[in-house]
Parts: sequence; structure tokens; C-alpha cells
Amino acid sequence: MPSETSPDLARLLTHAERNLTRRLAELLEEEGCSVERWRVLSVTADGQGHPMTEIADRVLMPAPSLTKLVDGMVADNLVHRRSDPADRRRVLLHLTARGRILHDRAAHRVRAEQTRLLAAIGDQGTLAPALARLATALAQPPVAETRTPTTH
Repeated sequence: MPSETSPDLARLLTHAERNLTRRLAELLEEEGCSVERWRVLSVTADGQGHPMTEIADRVLMPAPSLTKLVDGMVADNLVHRRSDPADRRRVLLHLTARGRILHDRAAHRVRAEQTRLLAAIGDQGTLAPALARLATALAQPPVAETRTPTTH
């Protein structure tokens, strides 16, 4: 438990993430896009084609939920599935022309808001690397606390 003088990182990060996601949802709604769809569009925007397992990891969604989301995106002509030329058993997800247009419009809005937010907190390019280091540290198993044996 945090002391009275140390920050409650879990609370601060949760609060920031919820507010950022809410803000992102508001921006994307103006383009007719959800946050989840935006995340898939962002991963596939590089034109490389990505397997569903990789996309699920990167967009932080369980595979069944991602499949349902992608089915809707395919129906809306935002993405399409294509067999991997290197392994025909594997399916890769790609943007369609319509998906590219939506991604580009939304990306402009998201970048502008991100720039505004980082300027508002006076970030000098340190926040994203610090959060990446924190995520890496949290992925490691906790170090057991060493205690000095007591004698009776």
C-alpha cells in the first residue's frame, strides 16, 4: 500500500487512461469510428498485413472479441483478410482504401490532440519512454522482498 507521501500509481494511471480513452472516443466519434476500430486501423495502417494474434496483443483485446470486431470492419469495407503468401494457413489483415481514408482522417485528429495534451503538461518527449519502461518493468515477475531474520 502506498504511503501518504508516495503517489498511488495504479489510481493515477487508471484515471489518466480512462480520461484519455474518453477523449479519444469523442474525437473518433466525429469520424464515425470507435476506439477499438481505431486501434485495429492503426495496427494495419503500415500496409504490412498482420495476423489476428498479433493484432489482439497490440490492441489489448481477447481473440474472440477481436474476431467479432474485425467481422464488422470487413462488412463495412474497412479491412480485408488475405492469406499469408509465406504460410497459406495464416490469415493477414489489411486496410481497404476506405479503411485507409478513415485512418488518415482520424490519425490527423488523434495526433493533434496528442500534441495538445503533451504541450499542456510540458512534456519534453519523456512521457512515452517512461511509460514504456514502466510497462516493461511491470511485465517482469516481482522481486521477493528480503527480510532480516528476527531473533527471539
